[in-house]
Amino acid sequence: IPSAGGASGAVLLAPALRPVWRSAMRTTAATGSGTTLGPIDPALFSGLDWRMLGPFRGGRTDAVSGVPGRPEEFYFGHVNGGVWKTIDGGRTWDPIFDAQPVASIGALAVAPSAPDVVYVGTGESTLRDSVGFGNGMYRSTDAGKSWSHIGLDDTQHIGKIAVHPKDPDVLFVAALGHYYGPSSERGVFRSKDGGKHWQKVLYRNEDVGAIEVTIDPNDPRVVYAGLWNTRRPPWFTYPPTNGPGGGIFKSTDGGDSWTQLTEGLPTDGVGRTGIAVAPADSKRVYALVDCLTPIPGAPTAAPDPSGFGRDTTPRQGGFFRSDDGGATWTRLSADEALWGRGWYFEHVTVDPSDADVVYVSNVSVSRSTDGGHSWVPLRGSPGGDDYHQPWVSPDDPNTLIVASDQGTIISRNARTVDPRDVTWTSWLNQPTAQIYHVSVDYRLPYWVTGAQQDSGAVAVRSRGKFAEISMRDWEPIGAGGESGYTAGDPLHPGVVYGEAGTRFDLAENREIPGTTTPRSVDKTPARHDWTQPLVLSPADPHALYYADQFLFRSTDGAATWTQISGDLTRTAPGVPRNLDAAAAADVQENGQRGVIYTISPSPLQAPLLWVGTDDGVIQVSSDGGAHWRDVTPPALSAWSRVTMLEAGHFDPAVAYASVDRHQLEDFDPYIYRTRDQGRSWQKITDGLPSGVYVHTVKEDPVRRGLLFAGTERGAFVSFDDGDHWQSLQLDL
Repeated sequence: IPSAGGASGAVLLAPALRPVWRSAMRTTAATGSGTTLGPIDPALFSGLDWRMLGPFRGGRTDAVSGVPGRPEEFYFGHVNGGVWKTIDGGRTWDPIFDAQPVASIGALAVAPSAPDVVYVGTGESTLRDSVGFGNGMYRSTDAGKSWSHIGLDDTQHIGKIAVHPKDPDVLFVAALGHYYGPSSERGVFRSKDGGKHWQKVLYRNEDVGAIEVTIDPNDPRVVYAGLWNTRRPPWFTYPPTNGPGGGIFKSTDGGDSWTQLTEGLPTDGVGRTGIAVAPADSKRVYALVDCLTPIPGAPTAAPDPSGFGRDTTPRQGGFFRSDDGGATWTRLSADEALWGRGWYFEHVTVDPSDADVVYVSNVSVSRSTDGGHSWVPLRGSPGGDDYHQPWVSPDDPNTLIVASDQGTIISRNARTVDPRDVTWTSWLNQPTAQIYHVSVDYRLPYWVTGAQQDSGAVAVRSRGKFAEISMRDWEPIGAGGESGYTAGDPLHPGVVYGEAGTRFDLAENREIPGTTTPRSVDKTPARHDWTQPLVLSPADPHALYYADQFLFRSTDGAATWTQISGDLTRTAPGVPRNLDAAAAADVQENGQRGVIYTISPSPLQAPLLWVGTDDGVIQVSSDGGAHWRDVTPPALSAWSRVTMLEAGHFDPAVAYASVDRHQLEDFDPYIYRTRDQGRSWQKITDGLPSGVYVHTVKEDPVRRGLLFAGTERGAFVSFDDGDHWQSLQLDL
């Protein structure tokens, strides 16, 4: 934490930890490293606590449900924050899944005939470039007080759960499967005994997963499902690909056999789909279909590589309706406000009492009262830009709960004629923000800053004004974007850099003008990942660094930038073998090229700079960027993402690197250490769990040999310079 003088590095030690550190330091002093210390008895640091800072601003949620017969009880599943529950209609929310080993939620469902039975499918289903993976299915029989893991361990991403309307032990699961490679653990699964045994009832091949499944509430022998073939490449793209094999399927014998529905529906290049059966009329079925295949004979336009607006070429996707149980379909709307960016949305639900009232969630929550012919928006920004699963109460058609990128909200008057009069609960009572990187400003008490996915950068007090960190102790930052870095300026306490060098004064609540965006000297188009690094040098607080494929430095508060490197990525990283044909052909955004993903200026020598790329390269410069040396460990193949580099705080020859290879279907942890400035590297992962990749590694700035690591599922500590790791999860 910052000291009163502004320099970083003060460390507060719990009394029980002091002998541990003294022992570690004696070992370090004797050997030059902590390599002989070994693991420490966890009881010696069991008195430490993790403290939640918030912010109380809801984050990305993709699964919701109410509870029939219990009008104040609702659940939501967060994409990487577990399952939450309210028993007071959304006034307060409590986490109920924290004891489980996975936090990424893709689907949840309450059994209609047994309100205490809740099913949860893990692994985010809103499949962005940065997602958490799951470990299968969970069940609770006491309304979320306790949970049992019930299998489908290797499905990784689950899109939907459908429970039999009268038998809580019968359910279907739509499993998308592995996101980066082929897998047989995908498709539609059925259980008839509450998850004790599973049968794969709809499966095409190892590339085609299931994203949707729904049961006719009036005839549970009738089941609909949506299949989707999708894959992401390791280079950054915005939308994933739609491969062959997707579409809408129907079973009339409880899932034993299936028929693809094609009459009036797209059949070529079908992506994610959403399906809903009207409880008031089982013949009425609605579907949202993502399909970018152009309409035959339609004029084409130049593609939009961003994936947001695409182009003006008419596409086959849209909102569809069937009045004969799926035998034939009519496209009622091609409006992309309903189905656009279909890989991310495509959720639809029907009023339980009126087959003509239907809700669609996309960039807004839209309602139709005439069976899908016309639409009005009920909810948009502010308070949400992207909306996901809606759920309407079977007891009260005015009660609607919606998942969104900015939390979960509930309406009690969703059927109000004038959409402007529909009211919602708050999303500012859910501490579920996704924040990629954190920094601090240099006031006392200090504030913690970071960029929140979908909501922009945020600052949180480290010490609240009301004896706790509360809903009042955070505020938005007008610089930093939704996915980048923030960097507290030690020369100007209260000033924070963000998003390619914008500056914001937290104390005065204003953006500081006069900054510029880095540009390469030859105007080469900048490549980017979802998160690009922005860091200040701990050895020279005037030096601010930013990177795309080039490294830039500013010494005048981001007013001007100097390019100090050439392209430091691989020139031809190639296509990994785990991709299918559609993903291998993807050339959006970066054209199958990488970017610099992490920067670490040395805290000991200002000219010493380390960079790592998302395509598997580590480079070092000892002269401020004038010359670069490729020091990539031989084990790092192309597209091994270097997630964090940490220059040594005690020896300029030392550095640490964390590496993530899960986009190559290798989920194991990788941390490397060098003691000779990259000429050789040692893999240091003893004690880290297999099958869980690493996001970050940090060295304590005061105690040599004390390292911290953050993986996709936990925090770890090493007392001997990485030779041994042990959990620091405690109460986290």
